[in-house]
Amino acid sequence: MLAAMPDSAPSPLSAGGPALRGGDDACPGTLRLHRADDGALARVRVPGGVLSADRADALLAAAERFGDGELHLTSRGNVQLRGLDAACGGALAELLTAAGLLPSAAHERARNIVASPLAGLDGSPALSGWLSELDGLVCGSAAAASLSGRFLFALDDGRGDVDALGADVTLIAAGDGCLLRIGAEDEVFRIPAGDGPRAALLAAGTFLRAARDSGAWRVKDLPDEVRAAVGADVRAELARTAGAAGLAVRRPRPRTATPPAPGPHGSPDAISVDVPLGRLTPAQWRLLTKTARRHGDELRLTPWRGIVVPGAFRRPKDAADALGALAAAGLITAPDSPWAGVGACIGHPGCAKSLSDVRAEAGAAVGPVGRLPVYWSGCERRCGHPHGEWIDVVATPDGHRVAHVRGEHRDPRAAVRNDPAELAAAVAAARA
Repeated sequence: MLAAMPDSAPSPLSAGGPALRGGDDACPGTLRLHRADDGALARVRVPGGVLSADRADALLAAAERFGDGELHLTSRGNVQLRGLDAACGGALAELLTAAGLLPSAAHERARNIVASPLAGLDGSPALSGWLSELDGLVCGSAAAASLSGRFLFALDDGRGDVDALGADVTLIAAGDGCLLRIGAEDEVFRIPAGDGPRAALLAAGTFLRAARDSGAWRVKDLPDEVRAAVGADVRAELARTAGAAGLAVRRPRPRTATPPAPGPHGSPDAISVDVPLGRLTPAQWRLLTKTARRHGDELRLTPWRGIVVPGAFRRPKDAADALGALAAAGLITAPDSPWAGVGACIGHPGCAKSLSDVRAEAGAAVGPVGRLPVYWSGCERRCGHPHGEWIDVVATPDGHRVAHVRGEHRDPRAAVRNDPAELAAAVAAARA
């Protein structure tokens, strides 16, 4: 078996107290709130996006008691609560701890894990064992508490969906074993499936040691020679502990992620819905939670601001009825919805840095379903933007710039539009 990350004794802060990492890591959490123009913001990590119905109820209770009542999904399958009173931190932490959503105060911002949302539902491998073990290992490691709030683990069931998201450490199911990827490297390491979570933690620990001098928050921030040394160190440790199973093989990372299509999945073992602009009203959240309780007691939040409801849908009609009710509540339940693939940051007035109310503008520009997703950003930071290929709409002092993005390449001929009708037409043409 692989050794655990060095210095992996349970953190003395696991039962409470401040997170170990401070300084310039300004990522919000539940213990460190972020001040926004619409009030304080809390980001609740939900490893793998997996929520029981009871924990979903607790999140809604927190949103209604302390914030504006709405729940905002993030591009990592987490939940943000907005409009909070800046003084609510202690009571919010108490509520979330009682619900099991804050198992370690020292690690609450390090619990960044995305997972394939359809894993185990359509014939693909289940990832629940990996997820619970990795989360437990992260929370049990004092060293892991030093990971930044931006560091990301991904658990992929082999379909390549979350492997395409550019996580820092990715585990990929592969037959009776698994593959470990560090950053975006084409080289992956083949290891036994049972060693996967410990190998992921080992890679994170190797990154932390390499990042001490560079100050990097993520693997991609490391200098090229340091990043190569991290891979070599992990490979050597895998060879020592896992023998020939640590063999390196080539498997390029997928360029584009394919999220679950809205609708039924697995004949039907699950249903999937997308959430317009990632924002859920209390009524929508209650309906989703009620649907989960009726059919399986679980919600899976996706990194594409959607929700999968696994369940015992005995007949196609059961799934169709559930989807009909969710559609009536304003959720996206079919791929032909005009809202499919449309995303936006919080924009003005919620964010002081935003130059525009991009959510209202995205709604006004909704048109025919496009081949490519489109993401509206209120400033050049592009918070929460998608990965792979997409249409980038950014507010500038002169109007909105519309560009076609392919991975790291952005169309240099991007045009700026300031007339709403011209802007909507440009976006529709770019998505076609």
